[in-house]
Amino acid sequence: MSTVSLFITLEGVEGSGKSTQAKLLARWLENEHGAEVLLTREPGGTDVTKQIRALLSDPEAVLDARAELLLFLADRAQHVATVVRPALECGTIVVCDRYIDSTIAYQSYGRGHDLDLLVTLNAWASTELTPDLTLWIDCDVKMGLERAVKRTGGPGDRFENEPLDYHHTVRRGFSEQHGRFPGRIVRIDGNGSVDEVFDAVRRSVREKLEDGAAA
Repeated sequence: MSTVSLFITLEGVEGSGKSTQAKLLARWLENEHGAEVLLTREPGGTDVTKQIRALLSDPEAVLDARAELLLFLADRAQHVATVVRPALECGTIVVCDRYIDSTIAYQSYGRGHDLDLLVTLNAWASTELTPDLTLWIDCDVKMGLERAVKRTGGPGDRFENEPLDYHHTVRRGFSEQHGRFPGRIVRIDGNGSVDEVFDAVRRSVREKLEDGAAA
């Protein structure tokens, strides 16, 4: 059983396949490495914050941009304090579907909130917990939205229903975050098949594990 804690996050636009890749990654770490793994997500990674996720996803919910941001931050504060940090302190590998980079991409680039303010608020809400590795599953925006609609088989959620320009702006946010933090954020080409994408995910995580073992 692995006793090395590692915090891995997966990011990307709607329909990028990150949730599928997060599940595959958690299973691979458990089966191939004997690791203790926690698979979680934001928003909604705790029993309490599932209600926040439902509200944020509800296409009928009309939220002020500041209220929306504060809901994401409240979710993060509860999630880190009660789920993520305790798991890491026990030597668990945490795989999280969305985290701080989504807040930057969707709330600063997408909603127009001040970037420096969001960096400060993210640090405060997360008690400065930064991922060891972030896998940005980068795919064509239009293709991702088509995948998302096909997956749900019905009307999209609040974010999937945003105009196409919004989603292109969000993707630019992820791209610029990658440029700022190339040592932490790895770009994964998400335009291929599930297996092709997972091969790239697995390579990146294996490299991180090997670097940790060497250290």
